[in-house]
Amino acid sequence: MTGLPLTRHARPDRRPHSLAEWRALGGYDAVAAARAMAPAAVVDMVAAAALNGRGGAGFPAATKWRFMPAPGTTPGDGPSYLIVNGDEMEPGAFKDRLFLEALPHQLIEGAIIAAHAMHVTEAIVLVRDAYRTGIAAMETAIAEAEAAGLLGGLHMRVHGSAGRYIVGEETALIEALEGKRAVPRKRPPFPAQSGLWGRPTTVNNVETIANAPVILAGGADAFRALSRTGEGGTKLFGISGRVHRPQLIEAPMGTTARELIDRCGGVSGSGVLRAFQPGGGASGFLGPEHLDVPLDFGHVAAAGSMFGTGTMIVLDDSACPIGVVARHMRFYARESCGWCTPCREGLPWAARILDALEAGTARATDLDVLRMTAAEGSPRGRSFCDLMGGAMQSLGSALARFGDLFDDHLAHGCTIGARH
Repeated sequence: MTGLPLTRHARPDRRPHSLAEWRALGGYDAVAAARAMAPAAVVDMVAAAALNGRGGAGFPAATKWRFMPAPGTTPGDGPSYLIVNGDEMEPGAFKDRLFLEALPHQLIEGAIIAAHAMHVTEAIVLVRDAYRTGIAAMETAIAEAEAAGLLGGLHMRVHGSAGRYIVGEETALIEALEGKRAVPRKRPPFPAQSGLWGRPTTVNNVETIANAPVILAGGADAFRALSRTGEGGTKLFGISGRVHRPQLIEAPMGTTARELIDRCGGVSGSGVLRAFQPGGGASGFLGPEHLDVPLDFGHVAAAGSMFGTGTMIVLDDSACPIGVVARHMRFYARESCGWCTPCREGLPWAARILDALEAGTARATDLDVLRMTAAEGSPRGRSFCDLMGGAMQSLGSALARFGDLFDDHLAHGCTIGARH
């Protein structure tokens, strides 16, 4: 198996392959292999491959697939659903766009395999409406596969989403698909029990589904061997911020931040690394001492942060981390669905204080309010979803790591930009 099984067939200009071109590359062979196996055997293979979900939580994909009920065990008649979540909106995230635009047939293959494994009858690819090129590529590829009889009995379509960060939460996504306000549902019941229109539903990220053909084509052992850690496969990392060449990189799970930053030409700006967020704006800051931590869900959590979608944001020491957190906080405050009081009220309050710190108009008691908000808002279970907790992880780690800068901002406002 090649070292770049996910993206090896992506063209530099992202022009998607026709069905004939894709089949010439061996496309849909993995589908045939899956259909020759019992559904439970496909799930067992994905479990043996140690594929964790790539949408942010890192939940084992096979375990999620096993939650789906067997045919005939759910009351009432109706379809069961696979929703492939391409509503990518995390600040700095742009990895799923590559699959949608350049590798639509790979994604369709993955959806067919997952549908077979879970006895799913309908697959919906949800794509944010801003990704017009991705929507067009997916619709063309689905039409080609359907005309060629490759979908079998699976009904598959694309749904253009209005685009909201909260739609990354699976039950809010389901609400949105039903035409309702996108707010999280109370669980249980979980989507596999009662999801879209009350029917069994699994929501998987685009990159998770794109890995299914890789596993079926090469086998579980080969997939696991691609990784440097116990979490199988490669990962599509998106590196942005203060690096010379921001880019997407497919690399083994467990690749270090040092290696990724080097491949991006090193730290730009002052050239001195201050910190990085390994999993996007909702992940805690790590410092230069963490450059050699293997990047996967387990190791990054042990280091005190969150791997998330593998969207790394790099800060040099000419970048103000308080300004970065302020921008993140404004984003999360705007994207809160307003369902929970701590999120609806706490995030705008924190954003205003951070802006005041940047402007030099904050009061001494404001830092106490920020610390209290971070402490009270971080634990899981205090809101319907993890939006508040993720935002607070970023703020809490900034308070812990950059406490002297917060004190300096309180006295003088932001002077970091003036010094560089």
